[in-house]
Amino acid sequence: MRPSHVLPGRRLRRRGRAGTMLRASVLRRLGRPGARAGARLLEYSGPRHYSSGPLGARDDAGGARAFFTTPIFYVNAAPHIGHLYSALLADALCRHRRLRVPGAAATRFSTGTDEHGLKIQQAAAAAGLAPTELCDRVSAQFQQLFRAAGISSTDFIRTTEARHRIAVQHFWGLLEARGLLYKGLYEGWYCASEECFLPEAKVTRQPSSSGGSCPVSLESGHPVSWTKEENYIFRLSQFREPLQRWLRGDPQAITPEPFHRAVLQWLEEELPDLSVSRKSSHLHWGIPVPGDDSQTIYVWLDALVNYLTVIGYPNAEFKSWWPTTSHIIGKDILKFHAIYWPALLLGAGMSPPHRIYVHSHWTVCGQKMSKSLGNVVDPRTCLDRYTVDGFRYFLLRQGVPNWDCDYYDEKVVKLLDSELADALGGLLNRCTAQRINPSGTYPVFCTACFPSEAGLVGPSVRAQAEDYALVNAVATLPRQVAEHYENFQIYKALEAVSSCVRQTNGFVQRHAPWKLSWESPVDAPWLGTVLHVALECLRVFGTLLQPVTPSLADKLLSRLGVSATERGLGELCFLPRFYGHPCPFEGRRLGPETGLLFPRLDQSRAWLVKAHRT
Repeated sequence: MRPSHVLPGRRLRRRGRAGTMLRASVLRRLGRPGARAGARLLEYSGPRHYSSGPLGARDDAGGARAFFTTPIFYVNAAPHIGHLYSALLADALCRHRRLRVPGAAATRFSTGTDEHGLKIQQAAAAAGLAPTELCDRVSAQFQQLFRAAGISSTDFIRTTEARHRIAVQHFWGLLEARGLLYKGLYEGWYCASEECFLPEAKVTRQPSSSGGSCPVSLESGHPVSWTKEENYIFRLSQFREPLQRWLRGDPQAITPEPFHRAVLQWLEEELPDLSVSRKSSHLHWGIPVPGDDSQTIYVWLDALVNYLTVIGYPNAEFKSWWPTTSHIIGKDILKFHAIYWPALLLGAGMSPPHRIYVHSHWTVCGQKMSKSLGNVVDPRTCLDRYTVDGFRYFLLRQGVPNWDCDYYDEKVVKLLDSELADALGGLLNRCTAQRINPSGTYPVFCTACFPSEAGLVGPSVRAQAEDYALVNAVATLPRQVAEHYENFQIYKALEAVSSCVRQTNGFVQRHAPWKLSWESPVDAPWLGTVLHVALECLRVFGTLLQPVTPSLADKLLSRLGVSATERGLGELCFLPRFYGHPCPFEGRRLGPETGLLFPRLDQSRAWLVKAHRT
């Protein structure tokens, strides 16, 4: 979808009964069917009930349903790391939920491409292609990237599909039947690059190559053109108060909180009606307005309805998934998703989405990514260079939704070497090494060496205060991670896991199992206990890392001998022997040795450079 960092503006005039002029150009009412119903909608107060639980509605089988979406990405250019970041956030949320609520029918996840609009029409003409050819080419690039990155979506929607056209035209018909569309004269600035209307205050002039000046968007610098045409208008102004009630009644409707606050601030300002069509003679690449081939449906209305298309709209099946929906979007399209989309839904008699999760952008070495600067990062190259799991981990570990994050190669290498290769991989290697664990099993936990009550003394007690702190930290880690996911703070979830990995390494270093002997009756129980605790910590880490690094987590858990049916979050129980319960892993053989969990990147890079030179 296109960025929305500009307000949709238009110069419109309305004539009231006394002929009062309310805007700067003439608006003609054409007596559309259902016009009288529009007056009644001034009293519309929005839905009486909104889904309040974190998992949404219940399905017929009693399990909670949830539906995650990314934006559908505009096919005017190849995908970059910002697109991949959006998809990874949604993927991690979806995977985490599947681990909590098993069953494919309980969770859906959609992504896709946005393929209509003036920008595509112009880009295709410039390339000497038909619009369908350009869309096929770029959409395939997104699909290939997402497959390579392990994006576990259940649907990939393209707005050029027949099912989507049916959904959009049906949605339009509802708005029209409820008296929410009228035809009027629009006159103002339009930015084709962003498919946005701009008010006068958001337009400036900059020098042109011909020596004069040209009008451009104040914020993006993209060129704009003056447009004057008769379009269909959506009565957006009627929904200012219903939107305010929705947001004030649900402080978590938009997360993180600063974005929720920003939308409420926008709603304190005037909310003008929204132009929702263009003349077909100017924009033919889109979905025609039902019953009026002279108009093409505005690409943002077209694009937003994709969230309904993928759950079966307009068939009744969509109702079991809406509004249990969580949109994951970039901050640049917040206004479209937090104001226009909920207003359109309310206008069609539906509830707003359950959650709108908003993330910030990625810069490169402190600069905004730009084709003109030549600093656009190709995510496919990064997946090859840092591995799929490595780059997934980096983006989700470093990406903070509240503010922009910076990318540079050295940061990636340093983070992955430190946290995946050294801390996590080193811990696994130590605890499964033949020299320390010659039996290749999950050793027995000795309650006499590590009693459940801290402070006990005795000849066999070897546990220290720091060891109890570790057990407490790892025991509470799954709940802590779940809360971070609920709050759209995946980076904090990974930070918490990383902190516990460091604590576990400190535990192993402190007790130095390589200095203990299996032959000693005194050492052996404690040696087994140290390894048991460390392996239990590793099992928790591997389970919790599955949504972010699925292949690496699978490798770790397989090495520990954890079966596929023992990897859910609902059954995750840490160190049961410490709490007086049997441990199903105790005495179990470890899985086969498969090499380093995550090879160091700095060494790999040095080896590649050396190989290239020779």
